[in-house]
Amino acid sequence: MVPRVSCSFKAQIIIVIMKSEKGITLIELLIVIIIVGILAAIAVPSYRDYLVRSRRVDAKVALEQVRAAQEMWRAERGSYGTLQEVQNTMRAPRTSISTYYNWGFTVLNANTFTARATPLGSQASDGWLQINHGNIKSSYDPKTGKIYIYPDPQCRWSR
Repeated sequence: MVPRVSCSFKAQIIIVIMKSEKGITLIELLIVIIIVGILAAIAVPSYRDYLVRSRRVDAKVALEQVRAAQEMWRAERGSYGTLQEVQNTMRAPRTSISTYYNWGFTVLNANTFTARATPLGSQASDGWLQINHGNIKSSYDPKTGKIYIYPDPQCRWSR
């Protein structure tokens, strides 16, 4: 048989349990804040790097589209087209890829062109990307001041 406990005894047990709980201490709170700070210090730069890389992919895609449009133009007309011709008839992207890159290209003569995506704003530290008529891809690293040609691992086309 189970002994019966009176209601007042149950209430006394609950009061004793509640009095023994004091909440979190200041040390525990500081430890949690330090852990969150360390995690944020690791996560924020990693997230920014991710954003830079993803925006760079947009620029690469636009440059590849420009190259494809130029090759279509040349296949139909025998020479590379001007910026407006390629944009209007071959659906090359407009000069502003996004708020992070502008691109433009130069047609040196009927058989050569160079297209370049120049970074803007928060992307400016990334350096430009470039592609030409021979599908030679290059990038500029503003930190080192060097130009890299793909497939060099330092080339931004590799990343």
